[in-house]
Amino acid sequence: MSVVFGQIVVGPPGSGKTTYCAAIQDYYNKCITDGSSRHVYIVNLDAANIDMPYECAIDLVDLITVDDVCDNLNLGPNGALMYCIEYIENNIDWLLKRLRALVDKHSSSLPPPYILFDCPGQIELYTHHGSIHHIIEKLVKGVDLRLCCVTLIDSYYCSNSSNFISALLTSLSMMLHLELPHVNILSKIDLIERYGSLEYNIDFYTEVLDLSYLMKNKNFNKDKFQPKLAKKFRNFNKALCEVIQDYSLVSYIPLNVQDRLSIEKVNNTIDKANGFIFGHLKNDDLSQRTNLMSNAFGVEQFEYAKTAKIRENYTFADDEEGELED
Repeated sequence: MSVVFGQIVVGPPGSGKTTYCAAIQDYYNKCITDGSSRHVYIVNLDAANIDMPYECAIDLVDLITVDDVCDNLNLGPNGALMYCIEYIENNIDWLLKRLRALVDKHSSSLPPPYILFDCPGQIELYTHHGSIHHIIEKLVKGVDLRLCCVTLIDSYYCSNSSNFISALLTSLSMMLHLELPHVNILSKIDLIERYGSLEYNIDFYTEVLDLSYLMKNKNFNKDKFQPKLAKKFRNFNKALCEVIQDYSLVSYIPLNVQDRLSIEKVNNTIDKANGFIFGHLKNDDLSQRTNLMSNAFGVEQFEYAKTAKIRENYTFADDEEGELED
């Protein structure tokens, strides 16, 4: 069986996972660039997701639904979703059989399928519950998958110091728990300043620079939403910042799903993370390898240049208060 590449798409509720999957599928359906086209299939692992904007190849709803579990076991929505994930873990052969069918139906003249797994939004599934981790292990062994975990975080969290620290810690916890190559994304970047201008340049949030600036920020104890909470737990937030910086693993890529260039940059990073840029090619495809490597690395080598379009299109004009102090 051929090696199959794909993405595990995770993140909090409302972060844009389903919209992201639909955008990626649409991007590659319309992509005609040599070496970039691929057969994208989406697997829905959210038993509560019954109205999807994309063409679904494998749907967990065909096996079990949250509504059925709620009615038959008298569980609430969250408990029912946890039950559904544990159910698919215990009946993983159902999923493996359908994944193998996707791979086998491709002839030798076609590239293997590229699979996106649209996962539910319950954070506990990725931070301490074991089912998703076990499902991933069984998929990798059963279908020879090369996966990258893609975590979407709503850019709204950048508007508030405490929320941003929480988002960073959530991303770090997912990275450590799922044990996969990981790409973190700031979704809805076109709406990043819908709650007001950012305290710092966008680079501060994407590259996760010195978090001690958050503690020095004069507005840190005057957050719009929880002024007393931020002040009361100042030392706790400081300790969390130190934990995040000690691991030095978290950074974000900005994404606007309506911008094809933005989608291309995200997928170039993911292709390097899961090995797609080389893994699906034959040994004699030297020219295609060179082309894909060139596209993956791109021409923008400086971090400031990478976010130039974001600053220009989606953020207010820079001023002295928005600059990091020397």
